[in-house]
Formats: sequence, structure tokens, C-alpha cells
Amino acid sequence: MAGDPRRFDDLFQEFGPIAIRRFFGGEGIYCGEVMIGMVFDDTIYLTTDAETRKSFVAEKCKPFKFTKRSTGEVVSTHWYAVPERLYDGPDELAQWARVAFSVASNSETSRKKQAKRARAPAQKHSKRQA
Repeated sequence: MAGDPRRFDDLFQEFGPIAIRRFFGGEGIYCGEVMIGMVFDDTIYLTTDAETRKSFVAEKCKPFKFTKRSTGEVVSTHWYAVPERLYDGPDELAQWARVAFSVASNSETSRKKQAKRARAPAQKHSKRQA
């Protein structure tokens, strides 16, 4: 599963600094606090939305899928494997990663986390005054 947390630094060099963190049975790829991708079985997946997913589908990339233990249902996610050619093209991978960062930054989940972080210091400050 988890390997060297710096193993993708060269690949993402043109994009900018990333961090690899544990994520369920794989790893998440983060830019700051925003999760733009994930790694499962040595495959990099980037987050997509309805519009950006078209580029992945055009490249015949597959979505990340998992099976729910409780029901056996196979769930297809919005995370898509990067095209194989991007593993040898950091410049172009950076473009795809920037798009994923934009999608992730503007997602409802990301907005909720940002709002929660913005409230946290104010809540701590008000507790100290009480």
C-alpha cells in the first residue's frame, strides 16, 4: 500500500508541492488542505466533476470503484485514473492536477471544511473569554 511519501514529488514538480496522507486503504494526494487525488494499487486518481470528467473519458480512463461490504453494490466514484502517458509528462500532469485542484477547491465538501476551519479560531477565542 503506502510507499515513500515523496515518491511523486518529481512527477508533481511542475504542479507544486504535494503531501501524501493515509486515506482508507490507499493514500490521498493533497495540495495544502485540499485533496486533489488519491493513490490505490500504484494508480493515481484525480478528482473530477461532470465537465472535467469528459477529458478522462475521452482518454479511456477508468473511475475508481469499490464494493460496499454491506450490500455488495459496486460504487463508481468521481475519481478517475490519470492517463498512463501523464506518468512520463510532468508538464501536462501539472495541467490536469491544476484542474483537479480547482474542482476540489470548489466542491461542496471543500467549502464546508473551509467554513469549519474559519469558525474554529473564533470558537476557541470565545471559549477563552467565557
